[in-house]
Amino acid sequence: MDLFSRSWTALRTAVADLSDEDFQRPSGCTGWLVRDLVCHLVLDAQDVLITLVTPADTEPTVDAVTYWDLLAEPPTGEDPLDALIPRLAAAYGEPRWLKFHLDDVGSAAGRAAGLADPTLRVSTRDEVLTVGDYLHAYVLEWTLHHLDLIAHLPSAAEPPAETLAAARASLERIAGAPFPAALRDPDALLIGTGRRTPTAAEQAALGDLTARLQLLLG
Repeated sequence: MDLFSRSWTALRTAVADLSDEDFQRPSGCTGWLVRDLVCHLVLDAQDVLITLVTPADTEPTVDAVTYWDLLAEPPTGEDPLDALIPRLAAAYGEPRWLKFHLDDVGSAAGRAAGLADPTLRVSTRDEVLTVGDYLHAYVLEWTLHHLDLIAHLPSAAEPPAETLAAARASLERIAGAPFPAALRDPDALLIGTGRRTPTAAEQAALGDLTARLQLLLG
């Protein structure tokens, strides 16, 4: 729960610190501007609120790691929801309205997470998992999107060290192997999810693991 709060608070703070010009910069999500990514975060916050009030009475079917599907191909932007987000983001007009909506809905999602019983079971995406596992899965989501947000903002702050480490640990479990210790947590996450191509030195350090990376989470 603490890691969820730390990662979400840091991400929302990073958005609040953006200038209007920053919203027009590209993000680390292919084809999306920063404003599109922020709009996606609003929808993510809504999903958290919906899931936390969707109880389930059956046994869990997934945990914080198996919650994630591995996609065979990168998103093309042709998915109806993916295509909707840039149009929805543009409809906000001024960046301050996107900031306001994220702060409003995002604060509510953060409060709801803090009040939730981590042992309760909830349902989302036709799966059942505990609240604790659901929120821990979102530590990976928030941390990756924090890196996406600042991909072209070199002066922006990185995610907190503890949430980077937790997200890396989750991705290593998904990969089924640890990343080289010499690889910084942000680089492990970016390379591991196909957001960045490893350098020759990084490929050498990764060895056979290189062929198993570009873990496309969905």
